[in-house]
Amino acid sequence: MDINKEIKKLESVYKEKPQRVFSMYLNTDPSDPEQQGGEWKIHLKNGLSNFENYMKEDGDSDEKRNYWAVKEKVENYIKENEQSLAKSVVIFATGDDSVWFAEKFQMPVTTEFNWEESANIAQLKEMFESFPQTGIILTQKNSIKILDTELGTLKETKLYELDLDTEDWREHDGPPRGHAALGPGGKNTQKEQFEARFDENRYRWYKSIAATLDKLAKNKNWSRIFIVGDKDEAQDLEDNMNKKVDEVVPKNMLEHEEMKIINKVILN
Repeated sequence: MDINKEIKKLESVYKEKPQRVFSMYLNTDPSDPEQQGGEWKIHLKNGLSNFENYMKEDGDSDEKRNYWAVKEKVENYIKENEQSLAKSVVIFATGDDSVWFAEKFQMPVTTEFNWEESANIAQLKEMFESFPQTGIILTQKNSIKILDTELGTLKETKLYELDLDTEDWREHDGPPRGHAALGPGGKNTQKEQFEARFDENRYRWYKSIAATLDKLAKNKNWSRIFIVGDKDEAQDLEDNMNKKVDEVVPKNMLEHEEMKIINKVILN
């Protein structure tokens, strides 16, 4: 999902009575001391009920029906996704189905509910400005993994591995195949030979994939780029890229779980 495009679409929405736009930011962060007992469920119930109680007094039956349609969709979404919630849920919806935006995010929000003529996108815009489309490039010897992220959420993963026979970078599915294992008695001639050859040719090999990384950065509209890996390897890769690298993180994290990488590199 392109959040920037979604924000622009939401900005253009205006609904007059009996239609309205429902906006919800719900803090579901389990690490929040105020959420230890699942208090978000109470906040959700109270937030949805407040509009319902108001409309009972207001007496507009068409608006009530539109709100009830939205409320049912919101409750169903939460029920279906309750076991996979992250730190927050953001929903925008209308009773006529012309607007439906529902996403789980890895960053906290301030819980609030709105039922107005237009969508309350203030927090979503702040989130996007703080965590725009970002590329994380992880390098570890002859393996390079790319994480395409937006608002702290993983959109896509790519993995490239260098074929040492052809010296071509190939895109692979699945985890890196790793390097030679230790031989008897801890002696590892094959590994030592590989590392010596890699160090000798590293700059040239990284130069051959730099254009691919620059193209990815352009196509994915990355506002920020992080390179994560051994300090010398990361420096060689940065030197060969035309795109500006915002930060080099000198850690070998290529085989770590993706969300742990995102939390460490972007969200912390």
